[in-house]
Amino acid sequence: MRAVPLGRIRARLEASIAHHGMSIPWWVPLCMTVSSAVFAVAAVAQRGALVPSTVLGGLLALVPVLVWAITGWMMPPWAESVVVIAAVAVLFAEPSTPDFAPFLMVVLAGEVAVMSRPAMAIAVTCASIAVLGVAEVLGHLIGSPLYTTGVLLGLTVGFMIRWYVRALDAERGNQDAAREQAMLGERQRIAREVHDVVAHSLSITMLHLTGARRALQQDRDVDEAADALIEAERVGRAAMADIRRTVGLLAGSPSGTQPLPGIDDIAGLIERTRAAGLDVRYEQRGDLTGIGASDGLGLYRIAQESLANIVKHAPSATAEVRLRAGAAGTRLTVRNSLPAAASSTVARGSGLAGMTARAAQLGAKFQAGPRGEEWVVDVTVAAAPESDALGGCFFKPVVS
Repeated sequence: MRAVPLGRIRARLEASIAHHGMSIPWWVPLCMTVSSAVFAVAAVAQRGALVPSTVLGGLLALVPVLVWAITGWMMPPWAESVVVIAAVAVLFAEPSTPDFAPFLMVVLAGEVAVMSRPAMAIAVTCASIAVLGVAEVLGHLIGSPLYTTGVLLGLTVGFMIRWYVRALDAERGNQDAAREQAMLGERQRIAREVHDVVAHSLSITMLHLTGARRALQQDRDVDEAADALIEAERVGRAAMADIRRTVGLLAGSPSGTQPLPGIDDIAGLIERTRAAGLDVRYEQRGDLTGIGASDGLGLYRIAQESLANIVKHAPSATAEVRLRAGAAGTRLTVRNSLPAAASSTVARGSGLAGMTARAAQLGAKFQAGPRGEEWVVDVTVAAAPESDALGGCFFKPVVS
């Protein structure tokens, strides 16, 4: 006879558990079923003679196992309890010392505690104890207090397994919720990365294209127009590389070896923006070596988004970027002259919300809005408590 694969047994048990709407591991009913079968066979074997009461009791004890083996479905707990308790009562007609029959009720108490409501489990336990007491009184059982303790122990173990499974389900639910939250946060971060890259790159590209158009229309300068188009192409290719690298995070695999930009790349960002035609000055003070990679990336993206907003809403404005690093932290200030209709337009865009979210991730102080005749973006990242960086001792000349 070919052995039944364990995987097939597991599948049938899991289907039976799901049919009854329970949430327990498949090995729990398997262990209890095997234990019941072993105790039933042992109780019949120790009685020796196969008298009708012994045969009937053994068959009744094996009914739940046979029903599952034939149909693949477990009996309802109440029906199994009636059959098993009746089987033990019939087996008591032929007493044996010691007796394995009461252990069927020990397993039953634990199984019902796991698979059914507590009220039913307690009722089955009380019925089992009553049968033990009657058998002791009629002289068919010796040591009923010990077996009663076993039944109570089975009930306790069943409740413990039930509560453990519930706690495990709750923990899994919390982990799933935390995983969903983490995935949502990562998607939002990647969306901000893509927005910053696309917005800035398109703004710079539009400036170059505008310069090329004017060079052709007004000055008839083909060389200048070609230079502008070449620079626009370069910015576009760089933007595509950034987008591929960022979107590659969604696939869970690296899309390149180029590192993400940091605090040292802000100067290059200013140069590229200035080359595209925006009148922007850059001033840097302090030592930037103590600024972490995450803080540097956040400040870079905020500067990038601020310049993209200036190009989009006030391309003819004069802009100024100041970066100051000191013992108290790092402060980035981007200001530009403000056209009359710019404030309401900028406030409706998603760039400001993205900068606010980035500043919140950094734990930074962030302000953005009109100040007099200027629009000012001001963000300050506090220094780490263990940082030993000294600010204000190094001065980098103004890049104009």
